[in-house]
Amino acid sequence: MKRLFFALLAVGLGFASQTVAQNNPVVVELFTSQGCSSCPPADAMLHELAARDDVIALALHVDYWDYIGWKDPFGNPAHAERQRAYAAAGNRRSVYTPEILVNGSTDIVGAKPMKLAKAISEHAAKPSAVVLDLRRQGGALQITGRSAAPLDGPLTVHMLRYIPEKETQIKRGENAGKTFVYANIVENWAVLGDWDGQSPLSMTAPIEGDQPVVVILQQQNAGPIMAAARLR
Repeated sequence: MKRLFFALLAVGLGFASQTVAQNNPVVVELFTSQGCSSCPPADAMLHELAARDDVIALALHVDYWDYIGWKDPFGNPAHAERQRAYAAAGNRRSVYTPEILVNGSTDIVGAKPMKLAKAISEHAAKPSAVVLDLRRQGGALQITGRSAAPLDGPLTVHMLRYIPEKETQIKRGENAGKTFVYANIVENWAVLGDWDGQSPLSMTAPIEGDQPVVVILQQQNAGPIMAAARLR
């Protein structure tokens, strides 16, 4: 069953062309928790996506399940806050795990490989509204961009880092006694500012260490993601 699960995911994701993948990566955000017994299949699915160039797969561990017996070491209240912002934007009354957001607009509940593959393929096929470029120069990240199509209002510029892979032995809670390897664990999420979408985008941000860095351009109030880029 597990092999079939990932075989379906691989086949579905094959719909996205490599040319589109390089120019217009799709952002997949998984809201998850080590204290959630329903999350391991979604965590494993994200792990499969993490190696792809056409997808920026991000694991945002939330903290609201910590009370049931296991404190997720990667949990961050800011991630739960971002998830609640998505819920408000989509007129959803509650948050839950696992939940997947594709490019900030397609909501998927649970680990559903074919539905996720279809969403990724559809978003990858859309023409990019923004050309975004990242370059590292010493301890600074140079962010440049320009609009390739009319934009609906200003965009928020987000920057984050992630841990590519880390193993955790869970000793308590719903997943007690299990060991999981997590991928693309988000940390240090920051808002760099807003871009009007009219003049060329040019920003500089300090960065340290060798963790991958991701920049996301997103419509305000947890709207759709218009562009993203990554340096590994």
